[in-house]
Amino acid sequence: MPMSSRRYLTKSRFKLASQCPTKLYYTNKDEYVNQSISDDFLKALAEGGILVGELAKHYFPDGHNVDTLDYDKALRQTNELLKQDSVTIFEAALATERYFIRVDVLVKEGNNISLFEVKSKSIDLNGDTEPFRGKRGDLSASWLPYLEDISFQTYVAGQALRDKTITPHLMLINKGVVCETDGLHQKFLLRRDDNGYAQVELTEPITQSDLQPPLLTKIDVTAECDEILTSAPDADDGLSFTERIDLYASSYVENKQLPPSLTKACKSCEFQASDEQIAQGLRSGKQECFGKMLGWVGQDYERQTVLDIAGFRKAEKLIEEGVVDLDDVGQEDVGIKPNEKPGLSSSERQWLQVEKYQQRDDSSWIDLDGLKAEMNSWIYPLHFIDFETVRVAIPFNKGDRPYEAIAFQFSHHTVDEHGNVKHGGQYLNREQGVFPNFAFAKELQRQLSQDDGSVFIYSQHENSFLNDIHNQLVDRGIEPGLQEFIRTLTKSPSKSEEQWQGDRLMIDMLKLVKSYYYSPATKGSNSIKKVLPATLNDSPFLQDFYSEAKYGTDEMPSLNFDKHQWIQKDSDGNIVDPYQQLPKLFTDFSDEEMQLLLTQDDALANGGAAMCSYAKMQYTQMTEAEQNELADALLKYCELDTLAMVMIYQHWHQLLSE
Repeated sequence: MPMSSRRYLTKSRFKLASQCPTKLYYTNKDEYVNQSISDDFLKALAEGGILVGELAKHYFPDGHNVDTLDYDKALRQTNELLKQDSVTIFEAALATERYFIRVDVLVKEGNNISLFEVKSKSIDLNGDTEPFRGKRGDLSASWLPYLEDISFQTYVAGQALRDKTITPHLMLINKGVVCETDGLHQKFLLRRDDNGYAQVELTEPITQSDLQPPLLTKIDVTAECDEILTSAPDADDGLSFTERIDLYASSYVENKQLPPSLTKACKSCEFQASDEQIAQGLRSGKQECFGKMLGWVGQDYERQTVLDIAGFRKAEKLIEEGVVDLDDVGQEDVGIKPNEKPGLSSSERQWLQVEKYQQRDDSSWIDLDGLKAEMNSWIYPLHFIDFETVRVAIPFNKGDRPYEAIAFQFSHHTVDEHGNVKHGGQYLNREQGVFPNFAFAKELQRQLSQDDGSVFIYSQHENSFLNDIHNQLVDRGIEPGLQEFIRTLTKSPSKSEEQWQGDRLMIDMLKLVKSYYYSPATKGSNSIKKVLPATLNDSPFLQDFYSEAKYGTDEMPSLNFDKHQWIQKDSDGNIVDPYQQLPKLFTDFSDEEMQLLLTQDDALANGGAAMCSYAKMQYTQMTEAEQNELADALLKYCELDTLAMVMIYQHWHQLLSE
């Protein structure tokens, strides 16, 4: 950690306090468990912002880099550079008595100081003169965190450099620009330094032609920052923006805890500990907050609140009305609206979750009649597919745009009319810098064109990415047969000029789960990584079927597993989650960090263990042995995603057979 004798409110702590002021007390305290990803290199892989930050520097020639992590040394280096009349500084350090910031790019011209906050977030200006404002002219909620971030820096810079004029800018990815350089992304290599922090090295020099047209656009946000910094007191807390950050600073510097308030952000609070961690003497900030707000003690922490209702938009409204505990929620609070189509509506499913909890009923609910009607239309053999994908800010190839869709891996299982299960195929691009989409789509076409069997996905992710690949083919004017194949499987985007719905339209199992199946063990989550363990515990058939080491044999072929037994039990007799049986994708990350990655919740901005693994293969130097090990883990990971779909299908089919 950076060394300093003082406590400062930094950019990262300001952003944390903006989410919840109480979190400032828990940060940097070893006794409080922090479930967020702490590994700097892993964050860099997931978010890609460090690569964009490195690219941004090349748009400012002759810049000086302040690369020390020590606060005091960074301040001394910055102050020495600022003695020059004109200078550009990367990671410039500015501080006052209670604040410390590192500015991505600071440009000094006489008494004028320009601040540039570089973000990997994209913007498509398309002639918009007010890109950060909504239709009513107010600041857009989606852009407000970024604008408040640069406003905070502007405030601190104004305090630290009182005799200078401060002009704030956001520097963003211009999504509308087409990259004119082949292999630009491959020029950036990510590695760990001696302290474990992510660092970017260039494999080749960045030339002026690489920078044209600019992938990054500079936008003056003086008006937006002025509006934030001079804003009237907020109706909720009675504080203006500057009063609020002063409060954050004083509470952090003086190590005082600001009182908690119950909001929807509490659901995903990172400062929470498991019972095992608490038994080891660690502390849970979330539990302590709930104890203060709700008077909870002991077993109370196992209770569920309105925040636990899946997809429930009325949670904060009920909290304001004093309805917090799930036991106190009534049908009128949920507002049940029946579904016009077969299956549960979202509100009916929410009430089912509440009702099961209130009755302490752990049994699963299933609509067999609804499922039977769906299954009667399916054509064997059934095909279950899952894609692993990524969008990168800096394009791999000439002609690509920032955040172009890249599909780098798929897995494919089949089940025939006799119930025989087979891992029928897969694809993984391992070459660095190769645009894989068309090879990916051709291999998918080859595997799915052997018959007319129904094709299953879990969520609309696959439909969206196939549409993206279709558009890429259309833009390049190539592979009309491949375009037609994609149209047979997909439904066109609602805003697309050309509209279609394929005669072999992929069937969304997530939609089937939401409509016809609910297990209280999932606590409202519909993630396949929650539904699979619940299904295994529900199904004696699956427990028997997978209790022997026959997966990866002639009876049940697999491309990556050999004689694997999926039903394994821990010392307490509980079924071990199959995802916990997989090899580690990153051997140098903790079990807790890997669990966050595997759940693919919002622990990372762009989420997902597979995406991070592919990023590592693409952006870092690896030996052939390391790449083989990571590729093997990736293949097993993706294979389990499609096997999970098969298992859920088998459970439903067995119930109908009975």
